[in-house]
Amino acid sequence: MESSYLKKMIEELREEIGHERVDVNIKEAIFNREKNELIIVAPDRSDKSVIIGKGGWVAGRLREALGVGRVHVEAYTDLILKKYRMKLSLDKIESLIKKGIFPDQLEVFKGLLQERLEKVPEFDLLEYKLEDLNGEVIVALSGGVDSSFSTIIAKNLGFNVKAITVDPGSIILPGHVKENINRLSRTLEIKHEYIEADFSNLIKEALEGRFHPCGRCSKKINDKILDYARDHDIGIVIFGDLLPTSSQAINQVDDLLRLNLPALLAASKQEVKGVVSQFNIRGSQVFGCPLLGEVHRRFPHFRRYSVQRILRETRAGILEPGEALTLILGLFKEL
Repeated sequence: MESSYLKKMIEELREEIGHERVDVNIKEAIFNREKNELIIVAPDRSDKSVIIGKGGWVAGRLREALGVGRVHVEAYTDLILKKYRMKLSLDKIESLIKKGIFPDQLEVFKGLLQERLEKVPEFDLLEYKLEDLNGEVIVALSGGVDSSFSTIIAKNLGFNVKAITVDPGSIILPGHVKENINRLSRTLEIKHEYIEADFSNLIKEALEGRFHPCGRCSKKINDKILDYARDHDIGIVIFGDLLPTSSQAINQVDDLLRLNLPALLAASKQEVKGVVSQFNIRGSQVFGCPLLGEVHRRFPHFRRYSVQRILRETRAGILEPGEALTLILGLFKEL
């Protein structure tokens, strides 16, 4: 599809809607006939905003005018950063392979990264499937979109996936999240196990206002999962963390390899949601678990630490500003 044709169309649509007249810049336009999807690559984020329009009106009208199923706009500057992070991830994997650390399994992730690098932005993670079993891995499945994404991708890569969920009780792991976990495990036909854990002291002290619970809760869950992996002699443990990115997304922890799959792939939150939505997993518009919500209610000053956690992902380009704003506003809706 000609960029000049799209440029003129977008300028006319902006004028019809009543948006201010500005130059529309398009670096590349890619049309996927099979998916009926148009991907527009804008030079920078400001150009991306011009194409999308306030409230997404311009992109929406463009989709209707072209009769396509979806219009997706990417900033070239974001793609440069995404590719650079993936190259750093690839360098780290290659260095581990040279050391003889899980070479067969890491070759699988290496292949995925290499193909993703070549085909960004039109690369489809769900279409990259391997049939051979590449050994057993543990995936820490919390029931949220990030860990669900990791579980789906690990299964697609041909691994023998064992999903493990640490269950601290319903104040941290509510029933509707368990339903997500159970449904996804059945759909993917993977083994799944709940690990009961005593979080009573952490919950009690958090509700007394002694600390913001997220950091300590995450560490305790992390340690439980890694201990389980050691006890069952499974060397690779996959988490759904979006941070830290690049080379820090994969690390040795004593005899284990801890891998943050979304971060390793430089996946955005939108991309993660796009994958899991096809498995009937929906992201929450509320930040955190019921315990965190109660801590916020009792001790409003802890909301600032939750805001800082949201902003970390926004600064890294993982969360779009609009997504971050929705989460932040949700923290203050009761005030």
